[in-house]
Amino acid sequence: MPRPKRNFLVTANETSTPPTSLGNGHEIARVQKAEGKNLYTVQVPDRVEPLLVELPSRFRSQIWIRRGGYVVVDRSVFDHRENKLDGEIVNIVRDEKQWRKQAYWPAEFIAKPTYSDGSEDESTVGKMPPLEDQDSAEESLGS
Repeated sequence: MPRPKRNFLVTANETSTPPTSLGNGHEIARVQKAEGKNLYTVQVPDRVEPLLVELPSRFRSQIWIRRGGYVVVDRSVFDHRENKLDGEIVNIVRDEKQWRKQAYWPAEFIAKPTYSDGSEDESTVGKMPPLEDQDSAEESLGS
């Protein structure tokens, strides 16, 4: 028997709006890779090496996490246990524009423009590529 739809709606409402502040031990991370079995590799701004975090059961099969997306990770959950897990996902960033407006959003995750204005570079759209050896091309035509 499937889960009631009200459980999904509660979970969706929890993740749709950003909190006013992050809790102790919580930080925003970018998802790098899905490892399988509800484990994800995430990148936290203040660490060079990635973390392995677990997706709790309330999010499983309800809200999907894509590579390059953002999640809120609690790193203090597994401090008392010695295992390979570094934390647990406590929230999933769904409306990225609203989250980016918050004061706690990391500066390392600021969106960069995907294209340049092209003011200094000349566009090559519709132009033929330059010849590598123009002199050798003329010699071969003349012979």
